[in-house]
Amino acid sequence: MTNPRARVGISLAEAETPSLLVDIDALDRNVARMARFAADHDVKLRPHAKTHRSPIIARRQIAAGAVGVCCQTVGEAEVMAQGGVGDILISNEIWGANKLARVAALARQAKVAICADDARNVADLDRAANDFGVRIDVLVDINVVGDVRTGVHPGEPAVRLAERVAESKWLSFAGLQAYAGKAQHVRDPDERAAAVRTAHEAVAKTRQLLGTAGLDCPWITGSGTGTYMLDGATDLYTELQAGSYVFMDLDYRRNLEADGKFYNDFEQALFVYSTVMSRPSESAAVLDAGLKSFSFDSGPPALDGVPEARWLGGGDEHLRLEVPGRPFPHALGAKVKLVPGHCDPTVNLYDCYLAVRDDRIEAIWPVAARGASS
Repeated sequence: MTNPRARVGISLAEAETPSLLVDIDALDRNVARMARFAADHDVKLRPHAKTHRSPIIARRQIAAGAVGVCCQTVGEAEVMAQGGVGDILISNEIWGANKLARVAALARQAKVAICADDARNVADLDRAANDFGVRIDVLVDINVVGDVRTGVHPGEPAVRLAERVAESKWLSFAGLQAYAGKAQHVRDPDERAAAVRTAHEAVAKTRQLLGTAGLDCPWITGSGTGTYMLDGATDLYTELQAGSYVFMDLDYRRNLEADGKFYNDFEQALFVYSTVMSRPSESAAVLDAGLKSFSFDSGPPALDGVPEARWLGGGDEHLRLEVPGRPFPHALGAKVKLVPGHCDPTVNLYDCYLAVRDDRIEAIWPVAARGASS
């Protein structure tokens, strides 16, 4: 891929800004660590591709042991399949005849499963599968911690929906999706563990009732970067859906460990590269990466290696930072790394990654599923 910001082989210092950087070595260590955890705990790993939106990174995860990927949209799933990923779970509810036809068409190209939490949606999906002559695995999505998000109630409502799936001509009931999204960013470790226990109780109850109804439940998928260690240690989940671990971000760093320290299971591998473009005072600087360079839903970015730097505001292409009580540590014209608050939507603002090793651009990876929101 050609890009005016950089060329393969040049030093990082020569790259234009703002740019999205990925530290290849840190990324690969994160991928290996999560894969090792899954193998050690006899659980499958299906990372979320919505984090990186890149078949190149997905294939690195699969090469390390992942069984496939999760996607949130049909568009993401199509990009992953086109990029050589052969096993895809659409971990979301998909509505609309055209989108369901795309799901069924995709099932001719790759192994595709999907989630459902409504009987009407199941019927629509069955018709689409019939039109394309494909069988599709369906997971009943259960709401395990009371989020205001997708999922049928655990227990009997989930069993009734599973029976509807099992009765369908072209669909197969494959198991449960039990994603405790609300638990991922609970800061206090005891409160996070309590939320996870609530989810586990809901999963165990639903699995038991499915067995009583004569329905096998071989696949239970869920978990995330904030709870993988708790979910993987049980005999409930057969698969982990963690995604952000490949990059990390400030939001996940704010989770606390049992020892009171910030969450540090994985390395920071994703950065926005930026230039100091103005020095309005000795302690402050203006950088060229503003609101168009980051998602701010989890707060502003941080200056890598300078935790005391404070965000003062900014604009579309400006970010103002200050280090209280001492001079700003980077000179006018210096290039710096910034850590995003939330990695997933920040990635979606860029066309490509500058993949860096030893301060040199080793590759340029397209953000291939950028904007694939339908």
